[in-house]
Amino acid sequence: MTNQVLEVRGLVKRYGATTVLGGIDLTVAEHQVVTLIGSSGSGKSTLLRCVDLLEEIDDGRIFLDGTDVSDPRADAAAAQRRMAIVFQAFNLFPHLTALQNIALAPRVVHGVPAGEADERARELLRRVGLEGFAGAHPDRLSGGQQQRVAIARALAVRPRLLLLDEITSALDPELVGEVLQIVRELADGGMTILMATHEMGFARTVSDRVCFLDGGRVLEAGPPDQVLGKPVQERTRQFLARVIAAGRLG
Repeated sequence: MTNQVLEVRGLVKRYGATTVLGGIDLTVAEHQVVTLIGSSGSGKSTLLRCVDLLEEIDDGRIFLDGTDVSDPRADAAAAQRRMAIVFQAFNLFPHLTALQNIALAPRVVHGVPAGEADERARELLRRVGLEGFAGAHPDRLSGGQQQRVAIARALAVRPRLLLLDEITSALDPELVGEVLQIVRELADGGMTILMATHEMGFARTVSDRVCFLDGGRVLEAGPPDQVLGKPVQERTRQFLARVIAAGRLG
């Protein structure tokens, strides 16, 4: 039996009278990469924030390893410690070095001894190709380097589930590849990932499943070759045609 790390059932999220997520069903199995695609405003970022319990949901349930973490009686902080999210903006602390940014959460949130946290941070900096930048502050790093530090910071807490929210959208085109390469290596290494991206070529090569969101619903889902190559829904075909015209299919 496949081990489902994440299961979302009937998730509804409203902002006032506006329904942003209109009943999302989604699963991510262990070691899977599931990719969310769709136009801006389709609900991808909101879904990721709901999964990470950064947003209260209006209906539905979110299970992490079979535990209903959306239950008001659940320990949300404990669930959040088992996940990590990387946003479009790098959100690094400007007064801390790269190494200090990565080591902070393991020390403060997870109670890892300082020496062990620093050693793990150095290992992760090597992993993302930034071993020579441990003492650099964010303003001394390029956008791509800052995003790689942000990914390393997420990995420092050894997450059960990694959430990636359009992590290349704020980068100059020449910096996108270096960040996507890190994600590709994580996927190849068996990391369980739920991500939103506009990089369709990358999604096609790295994903186990692709979900097309439209109007706050999963309109189409399946293997990447099917959803991106032979979509069933006309709305999916329209979206991909615009992506191709913009040169993002890869």
